[in-house]
Amino acid sequence: MKNTEKGVRTEYERDWDRIIFSSPFRRLQNKTQVFPLPEEVFVHNRLTHSLEVASVGRSLGKIIGKHISEIKEINSDETARKFYRNNLKNVISAACLAHDLGNPAFGHSGEEAISKYFKKKSNDDEFRNRFSEEEWKDLICFEGNANALRILTMQQNGKAKGGFRLTYSTLGSILKYPCSSSSSEGKNGRKHLKKYGYFQIDQDVFLEVAKELNMINDDGERDFIRYKRHPFVYLVEAADDICYNIIDLEDAHRLGIVSYQEVEDLLLPIVLTNPKEECSWVSDQLKELQHDRNEAVSYLRAKAINTLTLKCAEVFIENSSKILAGEYDNTLIEDIEEVKQSLEKINEVSVEKIYNYKGVVKLELAGFRIMAGLVEDFVTAALAPKKEREKEHKKVLELLPFQFYFDEEASDYSKVMHIIDFISGMTDLFALKLYRNLRGIEI
Repeated sequence: MKNTEKGVRTEYERDWDRIIFSSPFRRLQNKTQVFPLPEEVFVHNRLTHSLEVASVGRSLGKIIGKHISEIKEINSDETARKFYRNNLKNVISAACLAHDLGNPAFGHSGEEAISKYFKKKSNDDEFRNRFSEEEWKDLICFEGNANALRILTMQQNGKAKGGFRLTYSTLGSILKYPCSSSSSEGKNGRKHLKKYGYFQIDQDVFLEVAKELNMINDDGERDFIRYKRHPFVYLVEAADDICYNIIDLEDAHRLGIVSYQEVEDLLLPIVLTNPKEECSWVSDQLKELQHDRNEAVSYLRAKAINTLTLKCAEVFIENSSKILAGEYDNTLIEDIEEVKQSLEKINEVSVEKIYNYKGVVKLELAGFRIMAGLVEDFVTAALAPKKEREKEHKKVLELLPFQFYFDEEASDYSKVMHIIDFISGMTDLFALKLYRNLRGIEI
């Protein structure tokens, strides 16, 4: 591990800076997290969610970094000890900032819309035969996690080489599913193989990261490219799990979807599993805040997140030998026995009252139609024969920004990936406006 402390910032601190000052990160402020953005109440979007996940990730990195730096074998290596004590928190927080960069507009409905367009083309042999089996699997199962790696590393027209030029440590920390679309095991598979982490077009980049980080191969005797997760992934995943389990409730309360009492009944039991939290003290604090229910919910949210952060760190430490060996097949938050029941109740309420809330469902339906329409318009234009493209689709393709231009000689898969790069990077509002422009609804 080389010395990274050159100048004012370490390389890992530069990772954070490069992400937070980037255009893809800024665009997260207009990408829906769960709720459509109402005018009266401010709820979380992808940007605020990512910042909060990074805050929790920094704490997890600090706790685990301190623990590892005090292990005898590590302590004798001064460079390694310094990394874990001073920089692991920076790696995890930077990876947390980047973990949602690949999510398209309108969240999961946007992902589904991209995939569904290609699935509908499955019976069109002329279209389907343009792509290899591996390429087709990428297209019919578009994955935001794979897209995050692509955004961070791809070479765009007119941009500096190497993409964001992040450290391998930060890139490895976001590889939640270190396999290809053709080697993933799907919903019923092992956790690190339920989805996939890179597109075929980015395979060389993925393999470079895996090699540099000495990731453990997981192909068995089959001709698959897939690996065990890097240990840092579990900390990034835990930070994300903690935030979305708790913060969706806070937003739902502000919008009047769930009552204060429901939130207290769900979060207080989690808070009280922390031995440092005295029941009487917490009760007294809640009584002081009884006239401002929003503030009371914020208090419970903060306490619950703190408790889950500490407990996830404990689970990581308890399972560190399995995690390092690539034998741990669970999430940290799921292995906290004391809060399992509470988290199950939160999930039930979230599904029943939050994710099926009328405004959320309406946004998903609208988002699906918008994204599907844009994919159809641009992919049709990109794959049309040259004469037809210049005659009938020229205006549509002129809407592509320069960085997404593709060569005439590029493969059909490469052309489609350039189109998806453009569409998946759109904000909700930009996608809506462009969709309306293309259909003559708005000029």
